[in-house]
Parts: sequence; structure tokens; C-alpha cells
Amino acid sequence: MFERSCRIFPSEAAVTAAPAQLGAERHGVPPEGRHSTASSVTSLLSGEFLAALVLTAGFVARLLTAWRYFLNPDEALHYVLADQSSLTLAWRAALTNAHPPLLIVVLYYVRFLGHSELLLRMPSVLAGTACCWIFYEWLKLVTDRTTALVGLLLLSFAPALIALSSEVRQYALLLFFMVSCLSVSESALRENSPALMMLFSLSLYGALLSHYSSLIFAFTMGLYMLVRLYPFKKWMMLFAVWAAGQVGALALVSYFLITHVSRLKKSGMAQEIADTWLRKSIFHPGTRSVAAFVPQQTIRVFTYLFSHGLMGTLVLLAFLAGMALLLWKKAGPWNSTGPSQRQLALLLGLPFMVNCVAAIAGQYPYGGTRHNAVLGLFAISGASIALAAWRPAISWIKFLGIAVALAVCNFFPSPHPVIREKDQSRDLMEQAADYMHHSLPAGSVIISDYQSGLLLGYYVCGHEVVQILELSWKTDCGPYTVVTTHPNEWEFYANDLPDQLSRVAAIYNLAPASKLWLFDAGWIGASAPGLYVGLRSLGCSAPRNFGNNIFVCELTVPGRAAAKRD
Repeated sequence: MFERSCRIFPSEAAVTAAPAQLGAERHGVPPEGRHSTASSVTSLLSGEFLAALVLTAGFVARLLTAWRYFLNPDEALHYVLADQSSLTLAWRAALTNAHPPLLIVVLYYVRFLGHSELLLRMPSVLAGTACCWIFYEWLKLVTDRTTALVGLLLLSFAPALIALSSEVRQYALLLFFMVSCLSVSESALRENSPALMMLFSLSLYGALLSHYSSLIFAFTMGLYMLVRLYPFKKWMMLFAVWAAGQVGALALVSYFLITHVSRLKKSGMAQEIADTWLRKSIFHPGTRSVAAFVPQQTIRVFTYLFSHGLMGTLVLLAFLAGMALLLWKKAGPWNSTGPSQRQLALLLGLPFMVNCVAAIAGQYPYGGTRHNAVLGLFAISGASIALAAWRPAISWIKFLGIAVALAVCNFFPSPHPVIREKDQSRDLMEQAADYMHHSLPAGSVIISDYQSGLLLGYYVCGHEVVQILELSWKTDCGPYTVVTTHPNEWEFYANDLPDQLSRVAAIYNLAPASKLWLFDAGWIGASAPGLYVGLRSLGCSAPRNFGNNIFVCELTVPGRAAAKRD
């Protein structure tokens, strides 16, 4: 299946000859001994045209996804954080969240252009698309064109990466700055350019300001650059500029560790997340062994990236094969300035090791979660090396097979996303908003949990009804009054809903047997059946559903005795 040659990528002679051959093909001169039709197909598959076609298709996929779906609660929260009267307030609001503030600062300025879902998501769409192209150019520098084309195809159509780069989230910015670091650092080394090395440092700062998982990347790049710059006397000026940039990165990390991360730990937010929905992705002594945790969670990482258990496992096997090929034998760089096979293996393998150690130490998740998107570039790079080494008899079969596998991942995901595509249609949310505007009497009180309040404010009220910087949860919503829960009460559960309603009624002087409306939306699919049972005892026998993740119903405030009995 793989070439017998120990060298993974083309020799320098082959690389040198390739442009001449490509130029001949461009002028209609077929390679010697090949049919002109075969020459045209080969040129198409290996040329920039196909890369541009893949990039365009990836952009369209992201754009359509950004346009089709209503905001999820996290996206709505990011908009609320940015929707402040000044940049200073937006910065303060951003520090109440679990991420660095760059995305919120970007959204603060995007608001001046509008606040539609598509416009708010455009920074992610553009950053995600640019990331794919820069990744392709970087892979061409450190490997070859075929490997780069395979990598571009995988990165452009990995379902999880399409989703993350079409949402109001930090990950597209993170990946953009990460791949910029990879590309610019490679160019800086090849050209011995201090100016490009300064640009590398700025890109690293952008990654650090986007998401805290960038610390895994920063550590990896630090070791990788030390190896690439050795012996340091050869790169004195370049090494000095790089070292100065690293000092700046350490200062930036220290600032946020002191002013932000420490506050998050004191609030208990990080521990609460680790003990609840990210519990599977963090090692807990006594629940399973480290020997079981590492392979299980590695499979979950690849399953998440490709939204399919079987396909994710196959890509993992390709990644392991790629790492084995890189470590096959000791080899110098493929040209005078590129990385050696082992240097590239260090770059691709170290992030997984660092993330594993962080998860075992209980500091950062490792598994089937978007928080491991930081590993996507390295996973795809390693898999691309193995897939590029596969030489089928008919060259286009390889790309057809990859395209079919990616189609399966995108159209038949397994497991399904938390909110299925049909349940996140913008039309459903618009129908729910229209229903409330036409069915709720003026003066009605609407109650929602925190995640639903984020969506209620954006889609029904036209302004935020949850508060970030002030402790107040009663807000006007046109002719209605909205009561939302505390940020710690992210969603309603059946067992505690009567007590929650009674507490809200006591705080806001709602008499027993008063009527109010419940709006619930967001990540409610799993909890909905139990919640419906609890709602029947509160007067809501037939909630009005808009798909499986939005519903509205009329409730009766329970008396104190009733609440205690429940």
C-alpha cells in the first residue's frame, strides 16, 4: 500500500523537476510516455485549481451552516457579553466568561454593522476558511503538494471544524492564529527573517488571546522552535527575536492567570464544569486506569473531529501510521531549511501528549469535546502524511475515497449532535417568537432558565434579558415581563422546577395560582421528557413545541404547601 522507499516525501530532484513538468502541462505538452487525458487528470488533481475548488466548497459549507441555524445559548451569551455601551464594559463582561477576551472585543465592533446570526458568525467563517488555506500552504512547505491537498480536504470538511467555524465561538480565531504561527515561523526560518519572526510572536499572542487551550500549542511551539533553531549560534539574530517574543507570551499568560483564571477557580466554575458535562474528558482516579483513559479518550478526540465513530477511528489509524512513517528512520531535512521527519513528528505528536498529561492532572479535558479542537491541525497533518503515502493504481481513487468518507461524516453523523440540524432551524425559532407575540396577553410574565433567557432576549425581546454585570433578573420585554434565573441555574430540571417557581414567585410577589409562561430553548433534548412530566403538575398539559429544542407553555404558580409536597 505504501511506497517501499523509506523517504516519505519527494526527493529534492523530484521537487525541482515538478515545476518544469507542471509548466509543460500548462502549455498542453503531455509528459513523456503518458496519454494526454491522463496528464490532464493528474494536473487537475495536483494543481492549485483543485485546492481553490476545495477551499471554495469549504467556505460555502461554513456560510450555509452559519445562515441556516439559530444561535445556540453559548453563541447568544457571547453576543450579550459584547453588547455593551463601551469597550471597557465589554472587556469587563468578557472576563466573567471562561475564555480570553479577543472574540468579545471583535464582536463589540461587529455589532456596529448589525447583529444578524450570519453577521455575528462571519468572523468565524472567514477565520475558518483562511485557516484552511494557510494550512494548505504550510503543509506544502514542510511536506509536499499531495499531502497538503489531502490535509486541505480533511480540514475543510471535518464536520466538527465546519461547525466551530460557523458559530460565534473562539475556536476559528484560535485555529487561524495557530496555523499562522506554523506558516510564518517556517517562512522566518527559511528566509532567516527577524521581521517574520516578530509576526510569528504576534500570531502567538492572537492565539493566547483567543482560547486557553492555546497554552498546549504555545508549549509545543516553544519546544519545536528550540529544536529548529539549534544550534543557536547559526541563528543569533533570529533566536534573539524569537526569545523576546517568548518573554512577551509569558507576560501575557501570567497576566491572565493572575487577573482571570484565578478568579474563575475561586468562583468554582472550572470545578463545576469538570464534575458535570466534561467529567468523561478529565481523568478521575479510582474510576478507571490511566492505561484505559488515554486510548479511550484519544478515540473520542478523533470521533469528535469527524462526527463519526468508524471514520474517526480510521483517521486515528492513519495518524498513527503517519507518525510511524515520520519516525521510520533518522533523516535530515528534505531541503536545506525544512524540518526533518523527527522534528515534524515532535510537532505533531507533542500536543496530544501535553493534553493527555493535563487531563490526567485534572487541569484540562481530553476527549470528545470542542475544547480539543486545538489538536485538529496536528491530527489532520499526521493522517494526511499516511494517506498521501498511499499509492493506488488509479490516482484519483484516493481523493474519491476521502471525499466519500467525509460525506458520510457530514450527512450521517454518529453520534448525532446535541441539537440535531432539523431542530436548530432558524424557521423554528422565528415560529416560536411569532407564537409568543400573537398568543401571550399583554402584561404576561415569562419565566426562563438562564440558557433560554439568552435566546429569549435575542429572538423575542430584541435586547438582553439576562444580566452580566448587574445582579438583576427581572426585565421588560415589550408588553411582557421576563424573569430569568441566576447564571448558575443554566437549565430547568423536573425535580426542582416547583421550588424554582415558588422562589421566583416569592421574590417578585407573584401570588399562588398566578399564571405565567415558560419559555425553554437550547440544549434541552435529553431533559425534555422528564421536564414535561413535571410541567403537567404545574398546569402545562400540552406544551407548544417547535422542534425538540424549543417549547412554550402556560404554568400556574404553586402554593407553598404544594411546592413542599412536590
